[in-house]
Amino acid sequence: MNVNEIAEKIFENDKRYVSRAISIVESNNSISAELLKELHKRTGNAYRIGITGPPGAGKSTLTNQLAKFYRYQNKKVGIIAVDPTSPFTGGALLGDRVRMNDIGNDPGIFIRSMATRGSLGGLSKKTIDAADVLDAAGYEIIIFETVGVGQSELDIAKTADTTIVVLVPESGDSIQAMKAGLMEIADFFVLNKSDRPGSDSAQTALKTILMMRDHTEKDWLPNIIKCIASENVGTIEIAEEIERHRKFMINNNLLKEKREENYKIRIKEIAENFLKNELWTSESELFLSESLKNVISGTTSPYQVAEIIYNNFKKAGN
Repeated sequence: MNVNEIAEKIFENDKRYVSRAISIVESNNSISAELLKELHKRTGNAYRIGITGPPGAGKSTLTNQLAKFYRYQNKKVGIIAVDPTSPFTGGALLGDRVRMNDIGNDPGIFIRSMATRGSLGGLSKKTIDAADVLDAAGYEIIIFETVGVGQSELDIAKTADTTIVVLVPESGDSIQAMKAGLMEIADFFVLNKSDRPGSDSAQTALKTILMMRDHTEKDWLPNIIKCIASENVGTIEIAEEIERHRKFMINNNLLKEKREENYKIRIKEIAENFLKNELWTSESELFLSESLKNVISGTTSPYQVAEIIYNNFKKAGN
């Protein structure tokens, strides 16, 4: 099938072709760019929610409960679970339906695990492309549930319309979140497993940290919502907070601005990737290998080698 035929199947929400399209963009297949160009005209309708936080905070359970909530509202939900890359296969290490098997058979839910593939931000570079496929297929809510790797988790803010940081009362998560920079990206916090000891003090610590940030009366101030995801306690409040944030963003023209900024970052990354692929030809790689002994011996600087490679690349372009 050609790109137009695959796109039409995706517009009809044929799950086989949705899955196939994600595989195409994930493998960076030669037709992936053409397919994404064709799909783009049907994107922009889905609301994208990012769920992040330390490992073991209950992100998958919360994702599960939110997906059920939106299905009760008859909304189609796409879930992209970003997992650590297996060092052996390069694939996702954790299985999506192992963790979400009670919603995996719902025809209105599409779940896909994607490997981080070494992406330091916790999100695969192809995750946004996969979200575009789901958007074009008519999924109204797209949830990114990320690997939770701490300080390098921050690029979810470049992807989601609303970012939720999930913490638990114990282990000093509130302080760890502050150190990791998660405070800056959270549109609101979820304090999961809030039936455990220390829940109130953790909430107070988070509120204190948040109030220390510079803000005005017109700024969005992240809320802290307690929940027990495993018992479906607090899910409605979390969904209401997502909606409150969405309306705030729309009413203040911030959603449009945020999406424009995200597109700007994405276009730069795509262009840089094109340049990177053209830069590292077999000749560049060979020159790099041959230059290493001089760099190690101290007779040549890494900057000198990089400059030569770059100048050769410019000459080839001319």
